[in-house]
Formats: sequence, structure tokens, C-alpha cells
Amino acid sequence: MATYFTSDYHLGHANVIRFDGRPFKDVWEMDEAIIENHNSVVNEDDDFYFLGDFCFNNRASEYMSRLNGNKFFVKGNHDRRDMIKLYQKYGTYLGELAEVVVAGQKIILCHYSMRVWNKSHHGAWHLYGHSHHSLPDDPHSLSFDVGINGKGYDYKPLSFAQVGKIMAKKDWKPKDHHGKK
Repeated sequence: MATYFTSDYHLGHANVIRFDGRPFKDVWEMDEAIIENHNSVVNEDDDFYFLGDFCFNNRASEYMSRLNGNKFFVKGNHDRRDMIKLYQKYGTYLGELAEVVVAGQKIILCHYSMRVWNKSHHGAWHLYGHSHHSLPDDPHSLSFDVGINGKGYDYKPLSFAQVGKIMAKKDWKPKDHHGKK
């Protein structure tokens, strides 16, 4: 069993093709490619953490039912009450912020980027979406954007191993943010 992370599928959202420069001719091609890419890496028994903004049309239920994995959902800014109900129906809804442990690694999951988070000064990771990779990566912070449209992500979720390799390249040092200068 493996663990995967991503956000911002924006299925059914035609304008995101232009906003993100996504390489799809239309929304239907994008939706099918993302679902196919998802299922090409996430198996039925894998854990899949989705950090918000899943779908913008009335096909959300159909799309969720087609995705592999044990699904865990964090709320995004575009996720209204009906989407939260679907998150609860097709997986586990974790709210707006979640703390999980995978292979002994504490990970803070949120749709939004944070500068500090619980246990950040002890090596906890922070994964987020929302910004569509518009924020510069901080090489000294154990956080980054796992949104589907990241360079080199090929519109696929990232595995825990891939996230670990990215974090290992960061020049992170423990730093207490509790007012000490």
C-alpha cells in the first residue's frame, strides 16, 4: 500500500485550462486525462489525500466514484456544502486542516500555504494546494504545493516517496519560532 497527495483537480472547470496553461483542448479531455492519470498511479488499496477544489460541475459524484484509493479530503476554497457531502460519501472528510502520520512522518495538510505549522520546528511537513504553483518555493521550509499542475507532476498525484525526495533536497534546519531571536 502506498500513500499519495495532490490538490486542485478543478474537474469541469473550463477556465482553469487557460489560468494554469493546462495542455488540454477542452474540459472533457482534461477531466478524463486527470482521472486516467490518477488511476495509473493510485491503486484501490492506496491512501489518497486530496487537498481541495475537486470539481466544478454536476459530475463530481461520477468522477469520485471512478477514482482509485482510500480517499481522504481536505476542504478547498471552492468546496461548497454539496462537495463536502460527496467527500463524506466517497471517503473521509478531514475538515480544513489535518495532521496525519505516514511512515513515522508527521504531515500537516491544508488547502492553503502556511509559514509555520504544528511541529514545523521539529521536522513536520506541510503540504498544500490553492496557489497553483504561483508561490515561490522556500528551500528552507519543509512545505510545498502538491497541486496537480506542478512542473514535472504530469497531472498525477505525488507519492509519499516523491514528497520525501523533494523534502530531502531542502536546506532545512530546526528553528524555534516561539519568539527566540
